[in-house]
Amino acid sequence: MEDCRHPAKTMKCKGTMMLELEERVTQLEGWMEGKGVIVQGAAGTFCSGSDLNAVKAISNPQDGMKMCMFMQNTLTRLLRLPMMSVALVEGRALGGGSELTTACDFRLMAPGSRIQFVHKHMGLVPGWGGAARLVRIVGSQNSLRLLGGAMKVDPELALQMGLADGVLGAQPGNYNTRNGTSALLEAEKWLEFYVKGPVPVIRAVKQVVMSGRELSLQEALRTEKDVFGTVWGGPANRAALASKAKHK
Repeated sequence: MEDCRHPAKTMKCKGTMMLELEERVTQLEGWMEGKGVIVQGAAGTFCSGSDLNAVKAISNPQDGMKMCMFMQNTLTRLLRLPMMSVALVEGRALGGGSELTTACDFRLMAPGSRIQFVHKHMGLVPGWGGAARLVRIVGSQNSLRLLGGAMKVDPELALQMGLADGVLGAQPGNYNTRNGTSALLEAEKWLEFYVKGPVPVIRAVKQVVMSGRELSLQEALRTEKDVFGTVWGGPANRAALASKAKHK
């Protein structure tokens, strides 16, 4: 499988991290052979939320709105990448970090990690698109619980709510760095199952799912037809027809 890692270099969602994330998304948009990307934090923490000093520096509504629009655009572009993305949640994903997890197609959580939408405690609501995406992931009732209660969501609760797609080390002995099994390697193995196959086909899968998620039914059907036309009779389709007498 291609290198699909996308490490976040800092633990705090401060201004420099926001700019670096936007730069990485731009790079990924130009990765024509990409099928998968893993978003990982540093030093055992996914993202511990906004740097309070940076927040105080842009406390007026005008600057806050500019930051909001910048991050909404960046995270929307991350979600719309023509490749499958996984948020590898280790340690804490708080505030803006929790919103970042919702901008990935999948979320994997390490033992002892937690996701928490702490915005209420800051006198805020999500502004980076996290609330809108959260409703699509866990539904409105669970979203009200997570946002209104600022609940600490551990891997077990995340699985129950549908916020997490898997827990690392779910099988005994799997999560053991001493024997060389790291969180990243396990996440890569997990993602490999979904991105195995020709690049055009995997990217086409992502495109039709995104159109079904974001567009009206009529527009999504039209997009699906167009994307189908790009793979029908293509190399992967011809190779599959030549090698298989029937579906398995």
